[in-house]
Amino acid sequence: MRSEILFLILGMTLVTYIPRALPAVLIGKLKFSPKFEKFLKLIPYTAMSALIFPGVFIVDESRLYIGIAGALAAGVLAWFRKPIIVCVLSAVAVDMLLYWLIP
Repeated sequence: MRSEILFLILGMTLVTYIPRALPAVLIGKLKFSPKFEKFLKLIPYTAMSALIFPGVFIVDESRLYIGIAGALAAGVLAWFRKPIIVCVLSAVAVDMLLYWLIP
């Protein structure tokens, strides 16, 4: 029973890891057009906006401006091509400051 569970875990690990590792290994060997490379560089910002945008409106329904201010902070920093972690942490910081400063 224990060996079956171990093999199951190892199998699931391989099935999950291989599709994630192959693109990282192979992407360096492939040559893309400049347009497609630009598209690939924009994917993280697109993913960030898709993850953050719904949360903007459910932060605090009575104070929507707090979520909007955080989204604007993240958007401005993304516009200037700052790293994603900087955009997210800045949005969180803006939201926290507004929660603390405005009753």
